[in-house]
Amino acid sequence: MTKFVFVTGGVVSSLGKGIASASLAAILESRGLKVTLIKLDPYINVDPGTMSPFQHGEVFVTDDGAETDLDLGHYERFITTRMKRANNFTTGQIYKSVLEKERRGDYLGKTVQVIPHVTNEIQDFIKRGAGFGGTGAVDVAIVEIGGTVGDIESLPFLEAVRQLSLKHGPNNSAFVHLTYLPWIAAAGELKTKPTQHTVQKLREIGIQADALLCRADRPIPNEEREKISLFTNVPAWGVISMWDVDTIYKVPRMLHEQGLDGLICDKLRLNTPPANLKRWDALVHEVANPRHEVRIAMVGKYVELSDSYKSVNEALRHAGMHNHARVVIDHIDSETITPASVTQLAQYDAILVPGGFGSRGVEGKIATARYAREHQVPYLGICLGMQVATIEYARHVAGLADANSTEFDAATPHPVIALITEWKDKDGSVQKRSAQSDLGGTMRLGAQSADVQPGTLAHRIYGDVVTERHRHRYEANVNYLDQLRSAGLVISALTQREHLTEIVELPQSAHPWFIGVQFHPEFKSTPWDGHPLFNGFIEAALTHQAARAEHDVVKPLKAVK
Repeated sequence: MTKFVFVTGGVVSSLGKGIASASLAAILESRGLKVTLIKLDPYINVDPGTMSPFQHGEVFVTDDGAETDLDLGHYERFITTRMKRANNFTTGQIYKSVLEKERRGDYLGKTVQVIPHVTNEIQDFIKRGAGFGGTGAVDVAIVEIGGTVGDIESLPFLEAVRQLSLKHGPNNSAFVHLTYLPWIAAAGELKTKPTQHTVQKLREIGIQADALLCRADRPIPNEEREKISLFTNVPAWGVISMWDVDTIYKVPRMLHEQGLDGLICDKLRLNTPPANLKRWDALVHEVANPRHEVRIAMVGKYVELSDSYKSVNEALRHAGMHNHARVVIDHIDSETITPASVTQLAQYDAILVPGGFGSRGVEGKIATARYAREHQVPYLGICLGMQVATIEYARHVAGLADANSTEFDAATPHPVIALITEWKDKDGSVQKRSAQSDLGGTMRLGAQSADVQPGTLAHRIYGDVVTERHRHRYEANVNYLDQLRSAGLVISALTQREHLTEIVELPQSAHPWFIGVQFHPEFKSTPWDGHPLFNGFIEAALTHQAARAEHDVVKPLKAVK
């Protein structure tokens, strides 16, 4: 029978429930348990697909095409279980399902209420995510509840998990509460009162925490831990200190050394071997002891919030580990890039243009792609980054003046990027869309495969077939492929079903490393394997750095001669 660990948060948001949940899952997995994670989001949006990255951070995409919370990216990077649509759901999805049942008459004329109908629906969704009733059942399902205890939005979720724990019995569920201890500089001490209050709020709705994860900017002294224990009715060994660290990959060891996994296993009556965290220790050692350092310019439009590019940032760092390099990422607002200011990119070892939507900052991205092409700087374009590279090549090499995407200029004379109005989905069904279609759920989403052309950079990276996750509406216009090829652009991968462009690159004789991909490779990067595309990108950055250094040394010597 699957056991549950419910993770809640208090005092303030953004404490790191996702990292804490993923770290606990990693420790339990190291004990030989099969673990999955489920994220419950209290907002009414059906999914985060139409939400601004400034508000919610990136949208993570699973193999089965679900647009989900970014915490699912943490889950996949920390454990081996792959996330699916069932691993993330929102209040919007719950109410949508309940209302559809009411319209069908499934409730047999009953008055539909939050209790029991909404809370029962939440429990059903949780069980589905944990694999109940199927072959995918796990030993432990860690359920992270978004929001903060005390918020109206989270109450139905908290009531649902309280009921679920009651139904499953005391040794089949555990509660972990993440809280915050502020440091008051004027008093020179950590304050425990906010933690006392949030636990009190949790107990008012019938939930007693088994463990408290106490976030602070420093380790919590034993005196404060004992005080927290006394006022929260949590044993002292269940008051866990979580202080700020320089890498998230230290968190599993931090939690293990304070006995969190032992406490959970005791509560759930799980008899397992001891945790083996050797690979985590090796990972932290690699992070702390790089042999090189490279600087990457990431030119995007959501740079004010680093979580907007969370998976890209992590993928670059993973590739750095595999190249024994510290990766320094400078996020540059594409609106600040003009033909006059683009030379600021000369200081970087490589350039990356990530995905995005809308016309703001696009011309800056196009100028960035041109600079990388003309100055032999390693370039990786992801999704929109591939499209702007295609537009730039069409304008300045293929002679297609004013080429653009119809997303940015509906009247462009050369729509080298355009909206594909009809395509076949993975199940063979025909999907249609137009410029007037709803924004939510009308993109090419999830894992799809493409054939890779031999002899290309893409083939060197991926081999014969590439399978990656997608999230986009606009595609390279098939009517311009021959013109672009004639001008020298290499179309190195096409989808297997619709023959849509997946990868473009420059000939290796013309540029050492320039590639754009329509998909999002960052979603499949892990600290253990990295990702072959990002690994190759950082390797190219190191090569470019070494070549620049040699040029800077040799050039003065030639001048002396």
